[in-house]
Amino acid sequence: MGTLISLSSATAVSVGFRSFAAYNSGFREKIKISEHKTLSPSSLSSSSSSSSSSWRRICFLCIEKNGRFRDFACAVRCLGSDNNGDRDDNGGEDGGSKVKTASREETEETSTSSSSSSREFSSEKTPASVSSRPSTVSPIDPTYSSFQVDSFKLMELLGPEKVDPGDVKLIKETLFGYSTFWVTKEEPFGDLGEGILFLGNLRGKKEDVFAKLQRKLAEVTGDKYNLFMIEEPNSEGPDPRGGPRVSFGLLRKEVSEPGPTTLWQYVIALILFLLTIGSSVELGIASQINRLPPEVVKYFTDPNAVEPPDMELLYPFVESALPLAYGVLGILLFHELGHFLAAVPKKVKLSIPYFIPNITLGSFGAITQFKSILPDRSTKVDISLAGPFAGATLSVSMFVVGLLLSSNPDAAGDLVQVPSMLFQGSLLLGLISRVTLGYAAMHASTVSIHPLVIAGWCGLTTTAFNLLPVGCLDGGRAVQGAFGKNALVVSGLATYVMLGLGVLGGPLSLPWGLYVLICQRTPEKPCLNDVTEVGTWRKALVGTAIFLVTLTLLPVWDELAEEVGIGLVTTF
Repeated sequence: MGTLISLSSATAVSVGFRSFAAYNSGFREKIKISEHKTLSPSSLSSSSSSSSSSWRRICFLCIEKNGRFRDFACAVRCLGSDNNGDRDDNGGEDGGSKVKTASREETEETSTSSSSSSREFSSEKTPASVSSRPSTVSPIDPTYSSFQVDSFKLMELLGPEKVDPGDVKLIKETLFGYSTFWVTKEEPFGDLGEGILFLGNLRGKKEDVFAKLQRKLAEVTGDKYNLFMIEEPNSEGPDPRGGPRVSFGLLRKEVSEPGPTTLWQYVIALILFLLTIGSSVELGIASQINRLPPEVVKYFTDPNAVEPPDMELLYPFVESALPLAYGVLGILLFHELGHFLAAVPKKVKLSIPYFIPNITLGSFGAITQFKSILPDRSTKVDISLAGPFAGATLSVSMFVVGLLLSSNPDAAGDLVQVPSMLFQGSLLLGLISRVTLGYAAMHASTVSIHPLVIAGWCGLTTTAFNLLPVGCLDGGRAVQGAFGKNALVVSGLATYVMLGLGVLGGPLSLPWGLYVLICQRTPEKPCLNDVTEVGTWRKALVGTAIFLVTLTLLPVWDELAEEVGIGLVTTF
């Protein structure tokens, strides 16, 4: 599970930064707005004139009453996508060009807003910024470069919609007080400071206070904002009532809630699913390696083989590969079904799954997004564990039934030969196979097993990888919900180290680690109630799952394999 990133906002920001590259320190100088539709510096102090040799005129007609540009193209044009508006030290305009005034049609179209706005800004006072929205960020340090200052201004113009200051005042007056939460300080909240974080002192049980504040917020502002209860950042100590100190964050709903699934995301999901079907069939064909033509086996096993064989030679083996492919795909779908069945009672929306094909296991699982904000940490744990537990249940059933059929002489015609060293890939599964099949069957170069063993093995390995406590994987979400974000940071660092050293997952550790770093490294966003801890049994369940994951992905070391008889001694 994870998050696909939209490219639209990133493209807009990158274009805006290129537009600001030539723009010097005009925003840091005092400016005066005249009634002739331009913004220009009225004067420069002696100290700043020597260090700032250029300034920018800004079209007044492109600014609405709320301080926003009417569109992005207008913002780029006005804020200086070229240097035609710059002046040199002698006061002449660079390139001999002059700033053109707006057309008569634009003047007539915006005469009402222009006249009212010019009266508003006709005083000699210097505005703090072009945007009329009061900034919730602390004043910019004077040591910042002009480019950094311009970057801050660009992010303010193009960033997400901020909380209305009028609503902040109303919320403080109606929601907070001596009986709920006494606000002592306000700070920016959110990835880009688009929200407000209220810090102060809790005046009751946190769950009761949070429920009361949510009801009042709905009465006062309707369905406009989301209120989060989180641990107070940089808290100096615990709350006197017990537990961590809490604070309340306010964000607009359209900013805090995930967007709907787009058409191109549906297309990508379909393509990935078709590729996963192909990789599962390929796994079924590879399981018949002892029956494949020699030239095909050489191409897939010999690193020096360059010329591919005739793929038509594989067609007769496709039909016999389908049962294994069905088993792998069934485990994947059962895994995702577990997530959805756990999310429905909690009224949590999930996106469509994006399956990740892999030729070794058939699939690396799927990425599934949360399409609504989770109410609390218990819900995060329940939904995160439901999928792996459902997939693991079906995988264990296939694995055990396959081992029993492998020992049944009546099913000898359905068995396939696999190298015995494959059972050294998992400490837990290898030992279970050794106990079930016996010393004589396992202490050989090849082992005859039923295809269900392979399907169950691949399903359990994939489930174990997805339960690793790192990033936005199922295991990472479960650890974050059960033990908190700090525990996720520690467990994630340990997981990366073990994957990098090849301690977990064997030869699959590197590709899986790269997959996590690229697609799943970001932790899940906080819940609405991100403070109330989960019960003891949920913590015990998560801890047990992580322990079983470690045993599943830990390979059998050579000494133990030789001792218990997994593979031939001559293979070490």
